[in-house]
Amino acid sequence: MNHGSEQVVVVGAGLGGLMTALELAPQPVLLLSRSPLGREVATAWAQGGIAAALDPDDSPALHAADTLEAGAGTCDSAVVDAVTREAPETVARLERYGVAFDRGPDGRLALGREGGHGRRRIAHARDATGDAITRALIEAARRTASITILEGVDVRELVLDDDRVAGLAAVRGSERLLISARAVVLATGGAGGLYAHTSNPLGARGEGFVMAARAGAVLADLEFVQFHPTAIDVAADPMPLATEALRGEGALLVNSLGERFMAGLHPLAELAPRDIVSRAIFRERAAGRRCFLDARQALGAGFAARFPTVHASCMAAGIDPARDLIPVAPAAHYHMGGIAVDARSRSSLPGLWAVGEVAATGLHGANRLASNSLLEAAVFGARAAHDIAGLEAPARHARLPGGLARGAPAGPDWSALARVRSVMDTKVGVVREAAALAEAIVELAAVRSQQPAGALSDAATAGFLIACAALARRESRGGHFRADHPVADPALARRSTLTLSAAEAFARGLPALSPPVARVAAG
Repeated sequence: MNHGSEQVVVVGAGLGGLMTALELAPQPVLLLSRSPLGREVATAWAQGGIAAALDPDDSPALHAADTLEAGAGTCDSAVVDAVTREAPETVARLERYGVAFDRGPDGRLALGREGGHGRRRIAHARDATGDAITRALIEAARRTASITILEGVDVRELVLDDDRVAGLAAVRGSERLLISARAVVLATGGAGGLYAHTSNPLGARGEGFVMAARAGAVLADLEFVQFHPTAIDVAADPMPLATEALRGEGALLVNSLGERFMAGLHPLAELAPRDIVSRAIFRERAAGRRCFLDARQALGAGFAARFPTVHASCMAAGIDPARDLIPVAPAAHYHMGGIAVDARSRSSLPGLWAVGEVAATGLHGANRLASNSLLEAAVFGARAAHDIAGLEAPARHARLPGGLARGAPAGPDWSALARVRSVMDTKVGVVREAAALAEAIVELAAVRSQQPAGALSDAATAGFLIACAALARRESRGGHFRADHPVADPALARRSTLTLSAAEAFARGLPALSPPVARVAAG
C-alpha cells in the first residue's frame, strides 16, 4: 500500500501531533496513531496544566527566569525567551480550538502554582487538563477536512531518498504500508515506559528517537530524565500521579516519622524543583522511611471537588485523601532528551521534524519546569506546521526497507521487557554511578542483540542510548544525578549530543565491553 507524496505525515496524536496537523490546514495531512485517538498518549494523562504568564503580577521574563533556574545551566536561552513570550497566545490558541480552562467568578483564568514557579501561572482544567486538551483537539481534527486520520498504525522505519526523509514504512494489522511524504513529523512521545516505576503510558519507550537515530539523526540531552516525586505508591503499573498542584495548594510532604523533610532542604520546600524533591524522597526511602503527601489540612473535604482525578485514584487504592496520608514515590515522568531540533522543529535530517516529548528543543535544559511540557508541544507543533507550510515539496521516492519486505520476524520475547525496565530503574534511575551505568550498557546491549527487529529491540536501544549519555556526563545536573560525581561541573554546563553510531563506539571503548560483548553493542 502506498500513499501520495504531496501530504505531510504526522506520527503521533498527542498535543504536539494534533497541533501540527491543525495548524497545517488546509494543506493535506495524514495523522497516524498506533492506538485509538486519545488513548495511550501522555498529553491525555497530564494533570497539572500549561504554564503561561497570564496574571498582571507575572511576566514572560519571570516565567523565563524560572525556566532557566530549573534547567540548571543547559537551557537554550533564546528558545526559553521565545517560548515564554508565546505562551499567553498559545493558551488563547488552545481556547480557540475548544479547550475550556477553569475560570474564576470574575471570568478570568483560574491560575495554579507548581514547583519551581515563582508565580501562579498554570492554566488548568481541574486536575485533568491534558484530557481536556486532547478531547478538544481530537474533535477539531475530526472536523478538519484536510486531516486524514489512520489509527492502529505501527510505524517501523523512516524511509530515506538519498539523505532526505521521504516517508516511512509501517504495518497496520497484516497490511504493510509504504507512505511517501513531503515532510514527516514525529510526535511519538517520551520514554518513561522504559522504567519499572513510571507515570507514563507503558508504550512510551523511546521508539521515536530510536527510529530517528537509526536513520542517522542527531539526538540531544538523553541523560536528562525527570522523575515525578509524587507518584502514588500503590500496586499499579503505570503509577497514578498526585499532581504537583496539590503541593501548590498547600499539601505537605512527610515521612513515616511525621517529619517534614523538605522544609530544611530548599527555600521553596515542597515546591522545590522536581529533581530536588525526587532525590529527597529517594533518600528517605533508602533509609527505610516511607513518604507521604498530607493534604488533610490544605484541602480536606474539598479534595474531591478540586482534584477529582487524584481523588479517584486514591479511593481506588483504599485511600481517602481527605482523611488519610497519600503514599508517594518517584516515578519516571518526562524525558528532557530526544531528537535534536532547531527553533523551527527541524531535525538534523532533511525532511524530518519532531515535536513534543520526542524532541529536544533546548527549552527544558537539564530539568523541565512543571507544566512547560504542554506549552512546548503546542508552541513547537505550531512552529513545525508553519515551517513546513512555507516549503516547496521536493521530488522524492520512498523505497521500502528490505527488512519490511521480508516475512514477519519471529515474535519478541516480551518477558525480556521486564529485564529492561528493571535495569533502567535500578541502574539508570534517580541516583546513578559509573559501575552500575556500565553494567546497564552491557545488559541492554545484550537484550538489543538477542531480540528481532521491533519494539523490544527498540526499547533496549533507547535504554542503551540513555545509559551511554548518562555515563558520559561525569557530573550531577538537573535530572541527572551521579553519586560518584555529585557536584555540577561548570565546564559541563552545556547540552550534550549523541548519535547511535557514536554511542556504539563509546560502548565498545568500555573495559566491560571488551570482545565479544563489544560486538553485541554494535549489533
